[in-house]
Amino acid sequence: MFNEKLKYYRKKNMMSQEDLARELNVSRQIITKWESGIVLPSLEYLIDLSLLFGVTIDSLVKNDDCIVLEEKEIDHYEFNEFLVKAKKETYASKKGKINSSRVASHDYKYEEGQYSYLDSFVGSSHFSGEEIVYENNIPIWSMNYYGRVIGEHFDGDFLKEALKHIPLDKPYRGPENYIKGDYCYCNKVDGDIVFFQGYEVIFYQNQKIYECYYHGGMIE
Repeated sequence: MFNEKLKYYRKKNMMSQEDLARELNVSRQIITKWESGIVLPSLEYLIDLSLLFGVTIDSLVKNDDCIVLEEKEIDHYEFNEFLVKAKKETYASKKGKINSSRVASHDYKYEEGQYSYLDSFVGSSHFSGEEIVYENNIPIWSMNYYGRVIGEHFDGDFLKEALKHIPLDKPYRGPENYIKGDYCYCNKVDGDIVFFQGYEVIFYQNQKIYECYYHGGMIE
């Protein structure tokens, strides 16, 4: 069915309904109606969708098409969405703090549907921690990190603000770049949600004052 294929290709391309609506210059409600099967897009929009997704119109509309829906990729999209929400709603927003699971640790938790997220770290100006995501109480993803403050003028609130801009396609730390006033956050990561490693820094007036290394991936 067209509506199922549209949802599949949107998620495969790491796009939210809002992202797709913006690309097509339509409202998000229109995308919702297409994906629910209430209405079908015009030929003009079918052409735009085929170009955007890099597929033929036939592959979008033919019920007898032999396309194989790669459920694992869709699961990764939904997982990424959860991870972005979890990170925005915990340390970055100063919310979701729970009792320490280890001596002197700082723990944050977020739950939604079948997923639960736990971030636990120790230290302050020099810190080390681990984030774990569970699906139905089974660990499926983790990330370890170590960071330190190495200069004056470090602002923890600036770091939290940068982390709120976590990208959906790379839901590990913050965006590639985030600038506010004299502060500049930079982040570089290699790999994907299955296996990745990265490095983030903060500069104050072009002087590096903070750095953090992180790595992780899916657990089987």
